[in-house]
Amino acid sequence: MNQQNIKVAIQGWPGANHDIAARTYFRDKEVELEPCITFYELFKKVADSPDMLGMVAIENTLVGSILANYTLLKDSGLSVLGEQRLRIRHQLMALPGQQIEDIQEVHSHPMALAQCEDFLRTYPHIKLIESEDTALSAKLIGEKKTKGIAAIASSHAAKIYGLEVLAKDIETNTHNFTRFLVIGRRNKEEAARLLSEARLNKSSLMFSLPHEEGSLSKVLTILTFYNINLTKIQSLPIIGREWEYLFYIDVIFKNYQRYHQSLDAIRPLTGNLLELGEYEAADTVYVTNGGTPIAKVQSEI
Repeated sequence: MNQQNIKVAIQGWPGANHDIAARTYFRDKEVELEPCITFYELFKKVADSPDMLGMVAIENTLVGSILANYTLLKDSGLSVLGEQRLRIRHQLMALPGQQIEDIQEVHSHPMALAQCEDFLRTYPHIKLIESEDTALSAKLIGEKKTKGIAAIASSHAAKIYGLEVLAKDIETNTHNFTRFLVIGRRNKEEAARLLSEARLNKSSLMFSLPHEEGSLSKVLTILTFYNINLTKIQSLPIIGREWEYLFYIDVIFKNYQRYHQSLDAIRPLTGNLLELGEYEAADTVYVTNGGTPIAKVQSEI
């Protein structure tokens, strides 16, 4: 993307992890957020707005894939343009001047509450209230000036809504990462630039297979022959066709030409082979013109 200002649709409110992922990925641009309540709304807004991109969570190291988003991606006609991995950190926050002992309720998304279960068990007097978004919980506390109620959200949300962090990094498992996809319309100029800089090295594919022995292993064997590294595989049932599945796979490659040769080789073995996007892997380390290695940012802003 060449423009300095960019509009990005996210699921949730400013301060949510989708917000952090967007600002991390587009850290050299001015990001204008378009908050959406649901992922369906997010995909629709991006599909209806040629100048808008989307930041969409696709998998988490603790809970696995967000299956519905694979279907939304397939049906949207949009492409994967990039990815961002984000370390998820949860903070307990409330209006300033309070202690944890003053808190009677904690509001947050049910997944955030579950991921902080060990910490919350040490305060049995606190009632847990599920909400639709982490940052929205913080926003409502800040707007209503409600004391005795805390939220679990990001430190970014605490700054936005004027809350004080009562306990930092309260997640039970520190190996909590979410992978986000940048979605939008395919940009040939951007893809050509990444290819010229040897940074176009990952792809997301979708295909179906005949319901017969060895059909998947044949595809994987061909990919191996062409030195294509499979990093993710996810199957989803095809509605209305018993025991038949769509396969979504992510692959990393070093040689762009051999990657496309591998697609030509597996196409006769698959049905409806669709390339969902070619992009740069989130953990890529590349070298600038000055020779300085740069690793992509993967932590909270």
